[in-house]
Amino acid sequence: MFAICPCGTSMLLQECCGRFHAGAVPGTALELMRSRYSAYALGLVDYIIDTTHKESPHRGSDLTRWREELKLFSKETKFEGLKIIEFIDGAKTASVTFRATLKHGAKDVSFTEKSAFTKEDGRWFYHQVKFVK
Repeated sequence: MFAICPCGTSMLLQECCGRFHAGAVPGTALELMRSRYSAYALGLVDYIIDTTHKESPHRGSDLTRWREELKLFSKETKFEGLKIIEFIDGAKTASVTFRATLKHGAKDVSFTEKSAFTKEDGRWFYHQVKFVK
């Protein structure tokens, strides 16, 4: 089966974010951000955990509990769209501002966020939200 990637590129999943979920390393923070959105949409919680910086304030201290919370969030949320507003690239830090359109049941839980990313040992990691509207 050929599925379109949830991140909004209109590419096939295996040609887009699926390659990162399978082990390829995102070359930019933007690729990482898109692949994390897709991982949430697909319930790939280990990918979310593995790509969250170890010092991120959003990283769950209890890994088992955090994993279950991520699973529940992904299962109960409909990921309807992703719009990139701004991408600021850098050698060691980067930011991506985006709009995620989400539904939790009948409730619209969409948000706009500016996420900060850090590059360590050649890999990008989600670090924190810098700004939320």
